[in-house]
Amino acid sequence: MAKLIKKRSEKAGLLPDALIHIGERKTEKVKITITEYDEMHFHEQEAKAIEECFPFKDKGRPTIAWINIDGIHRSDILGRLGEGFGLHPLTVEDIMNIDQRPKIEDFKEYSYIALKMLQFSGKDGEVISEQVSLVLGSNFVISFQEREVDIFHVIRERIRTNKGRIRKMGADYLAYCLLDAIVDNYFIIMETLGEKIESLEDELVSNPTPVTLHAIYKLKMNTILLRRSVWPLREVIGGLERGESSLIRESTRIYYKDIHDHTLHIIDTLETFREMVAGMLEIYLSSISNRLNAVIKVLTMLATIFMPLTFIAGIYGMNFKYMPELEWRWGYPIILFIMAAVGIIMVYYFKKKRW
Repeated sequence: MAKLIKKRSEKAGLLPDALIHIGERKTEKVKITITEYDEMHFHEQEAKAIEECFPFKDKGRPTIAWINIDGIHRSDILGRLGEGFGLHPLTVEDIMNIDQRPKIEDFKEYSYIALKMLQFSGKDGEVISEQVSLVLGSNFVISFQEREVDIFHVIRERIRTNKGRIRKMGADYLAYCLLDAIVDNYFIIMETLGEKIESLEDELVSNPTPVTLHAIYKLKMNTILLRRSVWPLREVIGGLERGESSLIRESTRIYYKDIHDHTLHIIDTLETFREMVAGMLEIYLSSISNRLNAVIKVLTMLATIFMPLTFIAGIYGMNFKYMPELEWRWGYPIILFIMAAVGIIMVYYFKKKRW
């Protein structure tokens, strides 16, 4: 987050639509894949230049075009794409700024949708977020990803094999499929997160350690990131379901309602996880406090038992000349007996009081 704020500060004083990539460059090469299809035909190719995408803007084409771009750091390429498809400069700027809040903007000729794709990092188990942008036109969809992570491979396979109704429907249904793939991936994230929470709960009850606290903190950060990514998505999908974009046909809105229901389910689960993680932190602090109290209790009992014994030992350790007990033959055993009796009586008293 600090890196993003630092890079965004570099735009201070520049024009609002200045094309500067904000975020980490996650690929060196920009890959452009064009998929064109209708109910009877299918063609897929990798474009060598962005100009190869321009003919697919033609509203008179009977086919649907899906243009996927992996890599959003090249301002020259995205700038020419925006000019070729008539995208507003602020839309191109939003595509290059990866810290966008999930949102939808309708420009009549097209709709711009920004949302987050989430994955678990294999190194440290943290949730990483990457921005996915969609531009929905009357007969095309352009998707932008930070790097080549083929979360849409299932959709590509359905198009290739002509399974389902995707090749019989329009571009709005293709946009639904892309959104649905991202939201379905959220369920995988939530399932993995739930397993981590369950495992951590067992560890928290049996033997909490500083490592446990670090794991709880990591879970808390993950839930915060998930909340920032999922909560605004409810408004985005809700707007598409209500028909705020003229590019969404009435027959397709029912599918967006299904995504909206899934999003609400994910939000409910996420709120439950947040409460569980907050409760785990309280349990950890209480457990550490109870353990500290138990140690202090033992030390206090030992100090209380030895306090009168120390007093007796101190009295007879002064070695005054006229202490009559020093001359007794049985003085030493009697004092030891008295000290032992005092200690036993105090231990019995503490045990009876259940201290």
